[in-house]
Amino acid sequence: MAEQLEIDGRQIELSNPDKVFYPEDGYRKRDVVEYFRSVAAVMIAHTRSKPLTLRRFPDGIASSGFFQKEASDHFPDWVRVVTVPQRGEPGAVHHVVADDAATVLYLANLACLEFHVGLSTVDDLDRPILAVLDLDPPDGVELAELRAVVGRMCERFRDAGLSPRVQATGGHGFHIAAPLRAERGFDEVRSAIRELAEEAAWDEPQRLTVEQRKAKRGDRIFLDTNRNAYGQTMIAPYSLRARRGAPAATPLDLDEVARVTPQSYGLANMARRLAQKDDPWAGLENTRSGSDFPHPGSS
Repeated sequence: MAEQLEIDGRQIELSNPDKVFYPEDGYRKRDVVEYFRSVAAVMIAHTRSKPLTLRRFPDGIASSGFFQKEASDHFPDWVRVVTVPQRGEPGAVHHVVADDAATVLYLANLACLEFHVGLSTVDDLDRPILAVLDLDPPDGVELAELRAVVGRMCERFRDAGLSPRVQATGGHGFHIAAPLRAERGFDEVRSAIRELAEEAAWDEPQRLTVEQRKAKRGDRIFLDTNRNAYGQTMIAPYSLRARRGAPAATPLDLDEVARVTPQSYGLANMARRLAQKDDPWAGLENTRSGSDFPHPGSS
């Protein structure tokens, strides 16, 4: 039986609330929606004004699910939809933008477990406001080693004039992100992040790699710079992940990295975390004026 939710003055019908989304954990749609209700206030600070790509699992994570970029015709009028031109081909994609908690809960009711956001805003799609490095370890890498690499890459960010922030991805690794002033285009930002990653891999060739082909990475941690491109995304802070245990992407203070894993927080304990600790990425947009990004080759 459907249930009615009210948030931000909107009525949202919660359909099939007892449908199991995380079968190994017993979490149902109701649990997922309540999770997103509990994090919506902090989450929308990071999704606001950014094009969304949805990853939906109508039959729960035991199924493959699907990615959705194009907004559905049946979305209500109050859900913001923006037109994003395609690059290199004709046409445009009509992306949802989660500017409010009601939109987050509406999408959660559609079995959206993962919210992926662009790195630029809809007001200036060509200039990113975040630079992101994804640390992707292969199976078998010791957590202590991964944490140490996070620390050293944060130092490289600072040496490049950036203000690094860390996010546990809820997957295998960590993101290092830095706010930008939206002064440079994606190509220039990606080139500079790529150079930073290449220098790290050159200095630690046994531990780190920028090799795109997985078969050639061996047991090295992949420094993935590919998210820094027009139309690419990162997992939104506080989004759930479609993985056993229902972990969530979690912004961290830098000193927390030594104590957590990429999946330390999620549906089971995020509300408790937020009751005890402010969002470590709060006010991220206010740090852009003090951040800059070097031209490639300037480090």
